[in-house]
Amino acid sequence: MTDLAPIRVNVELSERGYAVVIGSGTLAGIGEAVKARTGAKRAFVISVPPVARRYAAQVERSLEAAGVRAKRLVVPDGERSKNLRQAEKLYDALLAAEADRSCVLIALGGGVVGDLTGFVAATLLRGVDFVQVPTSLLAMIDSSVGGKTGVNVKRGKNLVGAFHQPKLVWIDAATLRSLPRRELLAGLAEGIKHAAIRDADLFASIERDLERLLALDPEVLLPFLARNVAIKAGVVSRDEREAGERMLLNFGHTLGHAIEALAGYRGVLHGEAVAMGMAFAARRSEELGLAEAGTASRLVALLTRAGLAAEAPAHPRKAYLSAISSDKKRRGERIRFVALREIGRAETAALLPSEILPARARKGAKR
Repeated sequence: MTDLAPIRVNVELSERGYAVVIGSGTLAGIGEAVKARTGAKRAFVISVPPVARRYAAQVERSLEAAGVRAKRLVVPDGERSKNLRQAEKLYDALLAAEADRSCVLIALGGGVVGDLTGFVAATLLRGVDFVQVPTSLLAMIDSSVGGKTGVNVKRGKNLVGAFHQPKLVWIDAATLRSLPRRELLAGLAEGIKHAAIRDADLFASIERDLERLLALDPEVLLPFLARNVAIKAGVVSRDEREAGERMLLNFGHTLGHAIEALAGYRGVLHGEAVAMGMAFAARRSEELGLAEAGTASRLVALLTRAGLAAEAPAHPRKAYLSAISSDKKRRGERIRFVALREIGRAETAALLPSEILPARARKGAKR
């Protein structure tokens, strides 16, 4: 527990708006917050084994104390469980337990749990309420905010999904102390992304406070989380369905998603892939004349200091082009590639896959 007061960030979406509450040691207070926000009398806590063992009982006790009956559903851990088959298993379990539209689903875990639970909530009975309780850094500052839900299919990541906003996002930063360091670093990549595309001052603060952030010092961590959430919330409020500005949040994701797909969603964490994708996108931005020389080197230096790889795996160029061509941001033959203009500012450029990845562009690539 910390003496620092929780920070509240609002996602402004008129009647679909909600609060993101950021604190440390606050998990025990979630029950009353869920009850006040949803009015639900039944909750289904959906989690993965390692997170459920640590935190599910505490969440359930808080819900029960607030008069909300709680039932736990556990799904397999890892990106490969985020699929239609696992969604169907959750539909069956929820319907067998007589879930109805007055219930609430609670996603307790990282981005996989949040995306899968949100997708099930969006589609079960044509839509039920859900609450995000992210326990990974990546989920706290990115995937839990904004209502993008989905599952992976053979053709690629998150190609089947829905926009379905949560009723509440409850962030307890103390849960990060049980997060493996590799996953902490992968989440930090998304924080660096937000700073790179939107906030030069945040980028400078990460450069200055990196060691304190990685040590999970609450005095640095809570404002860092709040600023990242505020950036994401602001973009979502202005562009809920990714028609324009929200596409900027995909900086590093064009190549990053291709890296994940070519790895079969094994062995590479999402944030790690995004870090490699950001380094590539920054270098490509310089080559295209969109960013001044030195922009990419500053970004790569911070990623490297944080222990994140900045070089993409040496898959054949043809394989990368095929994976990039399945990008969700594709419009006809062109992809809305997010280019870095300078630290703190980005824009999209409509490029062919071959322009994103020309034959000589990627060091180490096989022709």
